[in-house]
Amino acid sequence: MTSTAEQALLPATRVRRADAERNRAAILDASTAIIVEQGSLLDVREVARRSGVGMGTLYRHFPTKDELRNASLDRLFRAWVTRARADASTIADPMAALENFFERTLECRDRSRALNTAYGARTHAPAAKCELLLDPVIDELRTRAQDAHLVRPDVTVEDLKLLLTALSQLAQTIGDTHPDAWRRVLRISLDGLSSEHTGALPARPSNG
Repeated sequence: MTSTAEQALLPATRVRRADAERNRAAILDASTAIIVEQGSLLDVREVARRSGVGMGTLYRHFPTKDELRNASLDRLFRAWVTRARADASTIADPMAALENFFERTLECRDRSRALNTAYGARTHAPAAKCELLLDPVIDELRTRAQDAHLVRPDVTVEDLKLLLTALSQLAQTIGDTHPDAWRRVLRISLDGLSSEHTGALPARPSNG
């Protein structure tokens, strides 16, 4: 049984845990905002200043800058996938849903260069997790459009992922000088997905 002394300590323990959770959330909020604004080269002193915690508190929650960066990117990726899934479910027309997915995703990445770079490189652990979450969304959109005979039947999920990565890199490469160029290329690409095109696609590249 819990002693009287131990029971007296329980409220204080709960307060400390609540404070720790608030501090962690504040650190993540600040870090995520900085990544969106400035890219992934985090200044942990700026994170501490914005979150209102000391450096010791920050390092207790995130011992390294990489851990803090990855946690923030993971939060961004998950929010992005959640929005993508929600948007897809509200659009009845299969082709319009697919188009909306590409447009909203590219707009999101256009605003956050760090997000774009991390996903495109596929070297960050959060990007790998994001890909696992995103694949079913892309597959559902592709299947809906193909079942409606709007997208050619030989288009694969990997085709759409490669298209998304290519357009993301385009937006990043020339975004400063031609910020809306990706919209034109997206329109050309989506037209190319149409089931009206019946010519055989080149063979898929081997993984070897």
